[in-house]
Amino acid sequence: MEKLAIFDVDYTITKKETLMQLFKYVIMKDIKNIRFLPRALYSGFMYSINIYDEKRVKESFLKFIEGIEEKDLALLVKNFYKDVLEKNLYEDAIKMMKNLKSKGYKVYLISASPEFYLREFYAIKEVDMIIGTRFTLESGKFIRKMQGENCKGEEKVKRLKEVLEKENIEVDYKNSYMFSDSLSDKPLLDLVGNAYLINFRKKNTFEVLRWK
Repeated sequence: MEKLAIFDVDYTITKKETLMQLFKYVIMKDIKNIRFLPRALYSGFMYSINIYDEKRVKESFLKFIEGIEEKDLALLVKNFYKDVLEKNLYEDAIKMMKNLKSKGYKVYLISASPEFYLREFYAIKEVDMIIGTRFTLESGKFIRKMQGENCKGEEKVKRLKEVLEKENIEVDYKNSYMFSDSLSDKPLLDLVGNAYLINFRKKNTFEVLRWK
Protein backbone atom coordinates (compact mmCIF):
# COMPACT_ATOMS: atom_id res chain seq x y z
CA MET A 1 0.00 0.00 0.00
CA GLU A 2 1.16 3.51 -0.80
CA LYS A 3 1.55 6.24 1.78
CA LEU A 4 0.65 9.71 0.54
CA ALA A 5 1.91 13.16 1.48
CA ILE A 6 -0.85 15.46 0.23
CA PHE A 7 -0.33 19.23 -0.01
CA ASP A 8 -2.75 22.00 -0.82
CA VAL A 9 -1.08 24.73 -2.91
CA ASP A 10 -2.19 28.33 -2.24
CA TYR A 11 -0.88 29.56 1.12
CA THR A 12 0.29 26.01 1.90
CA ILE A 13 3.31 25.61 -0.34
CA THR A 14 3.07 29.14 -1.82
CA LYS A 15 3.15 32.41 0.07
CA LYS A 16 0.50 34.02 -2.16
CA GLU A 17 -2.73 33.13 -3.97
CA THR A 18 -1.64 31.83 -7.34
CA LEU A 19 -4.54 32.75 -9.64
CA MET A 20 -4.36 36.43 -8.70
CA GLN A 21 -0.60 36.24 -9.19
CA LEU A 22 -1.21 34.95 -12.72
CA PHE A 23 -3.52 37.89 -13.41
CA LYS A 24 -0.90 40.35 -12.16
CA TYR A 25 1.74 38.61 -14.25
CA VAL A 26 -0.35 38.90 -17.42
CA ILE A 27 -0.84 42.62 -16.74
CA MET A 28 2.88 43.05 -16.14
CA LYS A 29 3.56 41.42 -19.51
CA ASP A 30 1.04 43.65 -21.30
CA ILE A 31 -0.44 46.66 -19.48
CA LYS A 32 -3.42 46.59 -21.86
CA ASN A 33 -4.69 43.62 -19.87
CA ILE A 34 -5.57 46.05 -17.07
CA ARG A 35 -8.88 46.35 -18.91
CA PHE A 36 -9.92 43.06 -17.27
CA LEU A 37 -9.54 44.50 -13.76
CA PRO A 38 -13.15 45.76 -13.46
CA ARG A 39 -14.41 42.27 -14.35
CA ALA A 40 -12.14 40.75 -11.71
CA LEU A 41 -13.37 43.18 -9.05
CA TYR A 42 -17.00 42.65 -10.05
CA SER A 43 -16.62 38.87 -9.89
CA GLY A 44 -15.10 39.12 -6.42
CA PHE A 45 -17.92 41.39 -5.25
CA MET A 46 -20.62 39.06 -6.60
CA TYR A 47 -18.98 36.18 -4.74
CA SER A 48 -18.79 38.19 -1.52
CA ILE A 49 -22.57 38.73 -1.57
CA ASN A 50 -23.24 35.08 -2.44
CA ILE A 51 -24.59 35.66 -5.94
CA TYR A 52 -21.71 33.92 -7.73
CA ASP A 53 -20.37 30.57 -6.54
CA GLU A 54 -16.66 29.81 -6.91
CA LYS A 55 -17.16 28.04 -10.21
CA ARG A 56 -18.83 31.06 -11.77
CA VAL A 57 -16.27 33.43 -10.26
CA LYS A 58 -13.38 31.53 -11.82
CA GLU A 59 -15.07 31.21 -15.18
CA SER A 60 -15.74 34.94 -15.18
CA PHE A 61 -12.33 35.93 -13.84
CA LEU A 62 -10.38 33.94 -16.46
CA LYS A 63 -11.66 36.14 -19.27
CA PHE A 64 -8.16 37.65 -19.43
CA ILE A 65 -6.77 34.53 -21.15
CA GLU A 66 -9.84 33.33 -23.01
CA GLY A 67 -9.05 32.31 -26.58
CA ILE A 68 -5.31 32.05 -26.04
CA GLU A 69 -3.70 29.38 -28.23
CA GLU A 70 -2.67 26.23 -26.37
CA LYS A 71 1.00 26.66 -27.29
CA ASP A 72 0.96 30.28 -26.11
CA LEU A 73 -0.73 29.27 -22.86
CA ALA A 74 1.93 26.62 -22.32
CA LEU A 75 4.67 29.22 -22.75
CA LEU A 76 2.85 31.71 -20.51
CA VAL A 77 2.49 29.30 -17.59
CA LYS A 78 6.04 28.00 -17.97
CA ASN A 79 7.37 31.54 -17.64
CA PHE A 80 4.88 32.31 -14.86
CA TYR A 81 6.27 29.43 -12.83
CA LYS A 82 9.87 30.46 -13.45
CA ASP A 83 9.34 34.20 -12.85
CA VAL A 84 6.77 34.10 -10.02
CA LEU A 85 5.67 30.79 -8.50
CA GLU A 86 9.10 29.29 -8.00
CA LYS A 87 10.12 32.37 -6.04
CA ASN A 88 7.07 32.22 -3.75
CA LEU A 89 7.48 28.71 -2.34
CA TYR A 90 7.74 28.12 1.39
CA GLU A 91 11.15 26.60 2.06
CA ASP A 92 9.61 24.56 4.87
CA ALA A 93 7.09 23.05 2.44
CA ILE A 94 9.84 21.90 0.11
CA LYS A 95 11.82 20.50 3.04
CA MET A 96 8.75 18.53 4.15
CA MET A 97 8.27 17.14 0.64
CA LYS A 98 11.91 16.07 0.48
CA ASN A 99 11.75 14.51 3.94
CA LEU A 100 8.59 12.49 3.28
CA LYS A 101 9.69 11.53 -0.22
CA SER A 102 12.93 10.13 1.25
CA LYS A 103 10.77 7.94 3.51
CA GLY A 104 8.90 6.44 0.58
CA TYR A 105 5.84 8.68 0.46
CA LYS A 106 4.16 9.70 -2.79
CA VAL A 107 3.77 13.49 -2.96
CA TYR A 108 0.42 14.74 -4.26
CA LEU A 109 -0.59 18.37 -4.78
CA ILE A 110 -4.37 18.84 -4.71
CA SER A 111 -5.74 22.34 -5.19
CA ALA A 112 -8.79 24.32 -6.28
CA SER A 113 -6.50 26.42 -8.47
CA PRO A 114 -6.50 25.78 -12.24
CA GLU A 115 -4.66 22.66 -13.25
CA PHE A 116 -3.36 24.21 -16.48
CA TYR A 117 -0.69 26.10 -14.52
CA LEU A 118 -0.46 23.88 -11.45
CA ARG A 119 1.16 21.28 -13.71
CA GLU A 120 4.26 23.49 -13.71
CA PHE A 121 4.85 22.33 -10.13
CA TYR A 122 6.07 19.06 -11.60
CA ALA A 123 9.32 21.03 -11.79
CA ILE A 124 9.61 20.08 -8.11
CA LYS A 125 11.16 16.64 -8.56
CA GLU A 126 9.50 15.23 -5.44
CA VAL A 127 5.98 15.80 -6.81
CA ASP A 128 4.31 12.64 -8.14
CA MET A 129 0.77 13.82 -8.92
CA ILE A 130 -1.03 17.14 -9.40
CA ILE A 131 -4.81 17.47 -9.21
CA GLY A 132 -6.52 20.82 -9.76
CA THR A 133 -9.60 22.46 -11.21
CA ARG A 134 -9.82 21.62 -14.89
CA PHE A 135 -10.71 24.00 -17.70
CA THR A 136 -11.53 23.48 -21.36
CA LEU A 137 -9.40 23.55 -24.48
CA GLU A 138 -11.47 23.76 -27.63
CA SER A 139 -9.99 23.73 -31.14
CA GLY A 140 -6.57 24.35 -29.60
CA LYS A 141 -7.71 27.40 -27.62
CA PHE A 142 -8.39 28.02 -23.94
CA ILE A 143 -12.07 28.37 -23.10
CA ARG A 144 -12.97 29.63 -19.62
CA LYS A 145 -15.41 26.79 -19.06
CA MET A 146 -14.76 24.58 -16.05
CA GLN A 147 -14.70 20.83 -16.62
CA GLY A 148 -16.66 19.26 -13.80
CA GLU A 149 -16.68 20.94 -10.41
CA ASN A 150 -14.37 23.30 -8.58
CA CYS A 151 -11.73 21.10 -6.93
CA LYS A 152 -12.46 22.11 -3.34
CA GLY A 153 -13.69 20.42 -0.17
CA GLU A 154 -15.34 17.06 -0.83
CA GLU A 155 -14.51 17.40 -4.53
CA LYS A 156 -10.81 17.04 -3.67
CA VAL A 157 -11.48 13.66 -2.04
CA LYS A 158 -13.58 12.60 -5.02
CA ARG A 159 -10.89 13.59 -7.52
CA LEU A 160 -8.17 11.91 -5.47
CA LYS A 161 -10.07 8.63 -5.30
CA GLU A 162 -10.79 8.78 -9.05
CA VAL A 163 -7.06 9.04 -9.73
CA LEU A 164 -6.21 6.26 -7.28
CA GLU A 165 -8.82 3.97 -8.80
CA LYS A 166 -7.62 4.72 -12.33
CA GLU A 167 -4.01 3.99 -11.35
CA ASN A 168 -5.05 0.96 -9.25
CA ILE A 169 -3.33 2.39 -6.16
CA GLU A 170 -4.23 1.27 -2.64
CA VAL A 171 -3.48 3.81 0.07
CA ASP A 172 -2.50 3.49 3.72
CA TYR A 173 -4.50 6.52 4.85
CA LYS A 174 -3.70 5.98 8.55
CA ASN A 175 -0.02 6.67 7.90
CA SER A 176 -0.53 9.32 5.21
CA TYR A 177 -0.16 13.10 5.60
CA MET A 178 -2.20 16.13 4.59
CA PHE A 179 -1.11 19.78 4.80
CA SER A 180 -3.41 22.74 4.20
CA ASP A 181 -3.86 26.36 5.22
CA SER A 182 -7.66 26.08 5.35
CA LEU A 183 -10.46 24.17 7.04
CA SER A 184 -12.15 23.99 3.65
CA ASP A 185 -9.83 20.98 3.27
CA LYS A 186 -11.31 19.24 6.30
CA PRO A 187 -12.55 16.30 4.14
CA LEU A 188 -8.94 15.56 3.14
CA LEU A 189 -7.56 16.37 6.58
CA ASP A 190 -10.00 13.89 8.11
CA LEU A 191 -9.02 11.24 5.57
CA VAL A 192 -5.45 10.82 6.82
CA GLY A 193 -3.83 9.92 10.10
CA ASN A 194 -1.42 12.88 10.08
CA ALA A 195 -3.19 16.17 9.36
CA TYR A 196 -1.67 19.64 9.73
CA LEU A 197 -2.80 23.20 9.19
CA ILE A 198 -0.22 25.66 7.90
CA ASN A 199 0.13 29.10 9.51
CA PHE A 200 -3.49 28.87 10.74
CA ARG A 201 -4.49 31.33 13.45
CA LYS A 202 -8.05 30.42 14.45
CA LYS A 203 -8.97 27.85 17.08
CA ASN A 204 -9.22 24.35 15.66
CA THR A 205 -8.60 20.69 16.48
CA PHE A 206 -5.64 20.14 14.11
CA GLU A 207 -1.98 20.68 14.85
CA VAL A 208 -0.62 23.89 13.33
CA LEU A 209 2.78 24.21 11.65
CA ARG A 210 4.44 27.59 11.07
CA TRP A 211 6.08 27.57 7.67
CA LYS A 212 8.39 30.17 6.18
